[in-house]
Amino acid sequence: MHTHEIVDLFAGPGGLDVAAAWLDIPVVGIELDENACATREAAKLRTKQGDVRDSKPGDFPNANVLAAGPPCQTYTVAGSGTGRQDLNNVLSSAKRMANGEDVTAELKRLSDPRTALVLEPLRWILEAIKDERPYEAIILEQVPAVLQIWAVMDEILTGLGYAVAHGVLRTEQYGVPQTRRRAVLIARRKDKVESDMALPSATHHPYRKGMPRPEKSGGIEPWVTMGEVLKRPEPFTVVSNYGTGGNPRARGERKSTEPSATVTGKISRNRVLTDGIDSRFTHSESGLLQTFPPDYPWRGKDVAQQIGNAIPPLLAAHVIVAALGMEPDFLKNLRADRLPLWSETMSIDL
Repeated sequence: MHTHEIVDLFAGPGGLDVAAAWLDIPVVGIELDENACATREAAKLRTKQGDVRDSKPGDFPNANVLAAGPPCQTYTVAGSGTGRQDLNNVLSSAKRMANGEDVTAELKRLSDPRTALVLEPLRWILEAIKDERPYEAIILEQVPAVLQIWAVMDEILTGLGYAVAHGVLRTEQYGVPQTRRRAVLIARRKDKVESDMALPSATHHPYRKGMPRPEKSGGIEPWVTMGEVLKRPEPFTVVSNYGTGGNPRARGERKSTEPSATVTGKISRNRVLTDGIDSRFTHSESGLLQTFPPDYPWRGKDVAQQIGNAIPPLLAAHVIVAALGMEPDFLKNLRADRLPLWSETMSIDL
């Protein structure tokens, strides 16, 4: 019998599921997007297709861990930014929800209905407590712009009897061949915690643009390069699809001897230059930059968007281990440049 089972809200194509499979933890994901669900089906992941708002904790009685990565389009720097305008409304709504108030009318006034989805995990947490089946552990992940919301969630969860830690993690510090910042919150019931909660410790050095790659020191590894993971025969340069510093003509560039820039839904448009030859990343290569297995069975339309929206499985594994108080030794053998095949992990023919 498994000690833990995860219900994952907004599960996407399976970033957290892959990590859970590596850790031998059962997980069921709720996902609305039919394209992501097509990938999940091909990967043989347990899925309830539908809107998270139409489900509740009682529908998943075996799940004692809640994970969620709510849609970030209205919060992300690359998005419209309406979520940031509505931030104060969301923060006050979270506190009112924790006090048992109905905030339906307040949330309907938000300029983009997707913005309120960041509060769905709180609804699930409160309903589980009301059902006298509180989640043992909670994992939340989003773009850094929601850090203020996680701070309020930290305050609320502490009051509900959880030990909590939250902050911004840099993916390259966990062996992901990509620079990406994510706001993460982990919590565990205080009666299940022997010491203070802490975010996972970095295993790799941070990337600093223009600075040489650091040597291994103090047990901390150098950051991982695109070249190490993709194993293309020749060095290459990636030219971003969009500009940097507000200048659309100043395309960001990264060499194969560096980590990738943040993988977004536009990664399929990035130019990959090798000796003047212009190419694009394959879906498998894009997935590898996110630490999905090389044979992960991408399906449906808009695969690049699925990949860009997902949590990197390698980062998710570190976060799960920290959230559940597991021994991190397993992660020492989990490397971005030699990820286990998904067909072998699942013991199935994909």
